[in-house]
Amino acid sequence: MSEQELKLRSEVDKQYTWDVSALYETDEAFQKDVAELKEQVSQFEKRYEGNLNSAASIVEALTAYEKIMQLSIYTYHYAFLPAATEITNSAYSERSRYMENILASTSAQLSFFENELMQVEEKVLAAVQKEKPDYASFLRHLKKNKAIQLHPAVEKALAQLSPILSSPEAIYEQARLADMEFGTFTVDGKEYPLSFVLYEDYYMYHENTAIRRAAFDKFASVLKQYENTVATAYYTQVQKEKTIATMRGFDSIFDYLLFDQEVDQDMYHRQIDLIMEKLAPVMQKYAAHLKDVRGLEKLTYADLKIDLDPDFSVPVSIEDSKNYVKESISTLGPDYTDMIMKAYPERWVDFVQNKGKQAGGFCSSPYRKHPFVLMSWTGQLSDVYTLIHEFGHAGQGILSGENNSVLGEDPSLYLIEGPSTFNELLLTDYLQRKSTDERMERFALTKMLANTYFHNFITHLLEAAYQREVYRLVDEGKGFDADKLSEIKRSVLEKFWGDAVEINPGAELTWMRQVHYYMGLYSYTYSAGLTIATQAFLKVKEEGQPAVDNWLEFLALGDKLEPAEAAQVAGVDITTDKPLNDTINYLDQTVERIIELTQAINKK
Repeated sequence: MSEQELKLRSEVDKQYTWDVSALYETDEAFQKDVAELKEQVSQFEKRYEGNLNSAASIVEALTAYEKIMQLSIYTYHYAFLPAATEITNSAYSERSRYMENILASTSAQLSFFENELMQVEEKVLAAVQKEKPDYASFLRHLKKNKAIQLHPAVEKALAQLSPILSSPEAIYEQARLADMEFGTFTVDGKEYPLSFVLYEDYYMYHENTAIRRAAFDKFASVLKQYENTVATAYYTQVQKEKTIATMRGFDSIFDYLLFDQEVDQDMYHRQIDLIMEKLAPVMQKYAAHLKDVRGLEKLTYADLKIDLDPDFSVPVSIEDSKNYVKESISTLGPDYTDMIMKAYPERWVDFVQNKGKQAGGFCSSPYRKHPFVLMSWTGQLSDVYTLIHEFGHAGQGILSGENNSVLGEDPSLYLIEGPSTFNELLLTDYLQRKSTDERMERFALTKMLANTYFHNFITHLLEAAYQREVYRLVDEGKGFDADKLSEIKRSVLEKFWGDAVEINPGAELTWMRQVHYYMGLYSYTYSAGLTIATQAFLKVKEEGQPAVDNWLEFLALGDKLEPAEAAQVAGVDITTDKPLNDTINYLDQTVERIIELTQAINKK
């Protein structure tokens, strides 16, 4: 990308934006379904409240409930997706909030449903499951939720308050994407424009050290101006979570947030502790090598995302990405490949950068519609990693939707990042296989390390380690402010990077850069997913088609199984620390190979 001001949404090329008409051709069609949704919910309430007294009536109700959930998903996405591409567009924001309020209202009307089902005799629910196995996961969660259910009136009130209870995330997003003005910075007499997205997607990787560090300093100085606002929003978020945890009978906020994931604290803490302890030395070794190869006097936090060999990097266009994606995912067979390649002609992806667009990337898969992927294309190979990562989510979303009820399509959060990072490993494998010399092999391995593992195993791991300390404070009844959050973040960064990286001023404000903190215990699941993905990938490399079949079966599971059982389908036992240790060992071998290749290259 060029160092120019971001375009307005109206100025970008439409062919590189996503096509929401897959949901509704017109606003009128959307409004018609909103009215239909309200009507179906009203009729559902009249028909079934107080009448869930037999297996037949429950099956009938669940069938109607499925239709309501589908309408909710489609109308929500049609309202939400445009707002993600242009948060400063008041019409989009208004529609998104309008839909949030409607869904809060309908959720409150429907709150009786699960409350009443929890009172139904076990044998009746067993009969429902026997008649309709598709509802098994929904009923599994229903039985578990019975232990933490509040009075129906309280559950209804919480549902009605959901837009308010989710406001900390909205406040944070408005602060960073709508209110923060980063202006410009100057290097050697030249002025450069800056924004949140420009820093995160461009300057953070800039090859000119002076420009990269100056951009970081200006970026951090603007973040600093908003630290108290963002800290207050985050404090509100975690106090909300702690309050609801207490209301539902949990002694610890960790138990509450892990409950829906169907994961215990041992699995959660092991993921963070082992990586902090065992991966840190591996990454410190790589950081030292990066500093030496790039000829830097010191490696600062602002330098961590630079390429080991920038001169070898080649630009990648959106058109070029098609071949990278197709060749990489071909390992999973023609059916999977054809399914994902529809993304281009059907316009699943919002590639372009524009003013007010949400930073980062995500994939959202409305049930049995095509997925929607948001990213900001900069023309680098790292963009292909982002794209193929999101296509991993898309593939799982499609296969889960095809093979499960809408009431049982969503896997546990613990598993959600496995398919995405698996696809990144496929991309690296393709790059490595097509390499013809040592420099190309090193390029492929460093891309895997710097993109797949750095982002998912390190960046999000450090988020999780920081987040854990914040939640521990809250569990102990203590509060925090911006200074405390910065203190915790700096401590985590210094512990992981040791003497290999200078944690320069502004690095401690990294807690202000990520929306994941408003999503419960989400950040740690990246490393959990990558642990599963790495082991499954190595099995595919070793065993071939049988392991591919297992992986495709895993992708189609939806919520049929709890995380430990689901991972077993992919051939991975996450009840022990072996997969995690094996993954860290794999990374250590990768770093050693990179160093060996550098030595060989330097001898030529």
